[in-house]
Amino acid sequence: MQTRYGDRQKCYSCYRPKSSCMCGHIRSIETKTKFIVLMHPKEFKKTKNGTGHLTHLSLPNSELFMGINFSDNARINEIIATHESFILYPSSHAINLSHENPLSEKALHVNKPMAIFLIDSTWACSLKMMRESKNLHALAHISFEPTKRSEFKIKEQPLEYCLSTMESTLTVLELLSHWQIETIKHAQLEAFLTPFHAMIDYQLACIQNPLHQAVRFKPKKISSNVYM
Repeated sequence: MQTRYGDRQKCYSCYRPKSSCMCGHIRSIETKTKFIVLMHPKEFKKTKNGTGHLTHLSLPNSELFMGINFSDNARINEIIATHESFILYPSSHAINLSHENPLSEKALHVNKPMAIFLIDSTWACSLKMMRESKNLHALAHISFEPTKRSEFKIKEQPLEYCLSTMESTLTVLELLSHWQIETIKHAQLEAFLTPFHAMIDYQLACIQNPLHQAVRFKPKKISSNVYM
């Protein structure tokens, strides 16, 4: 679906201008696990480089919500009540997916589908979202040990191994497959970041062409990583 945004057309699927729509690059992956993207309002405004929408579009079994306090969100509370729910959050007590099956201790008792909440925000904003969303407090935290550096060349990184939302989601999908919670073909996993790479290539081309109206980044700001 596309509509006009100012004097330019905008795609309401990826929320980018029609001239740089990434929908044609989406490589969807069907999952048994439900993914819920919790997007901070500031991320919603990042139409040039936000990866939360691309993550949602790439996972048919996903839902996206924008806000800060989700305590009274009826749909989110319904998902929590009907799913074995986790949230991707690197706390000290998080289950490390790199070394542990998150369902191992519950395998004999789990009779609900799995759900994983993803926070699409900066670290500072995610702290506020976690603090104010009381319904997220009881969710088990999961994390992983990053083995690859981010390929997000158009954003600055606060830490060496920080990943974008979409890159983090790919790692989670790989680890869920490792633990046989998901059965995703290797070729599908390899293609998952196709729209992410296309977005980066587009922005780099804009940076190299200073006359391009879509330029929003200065070359000195380019970095290989971004925080999730």
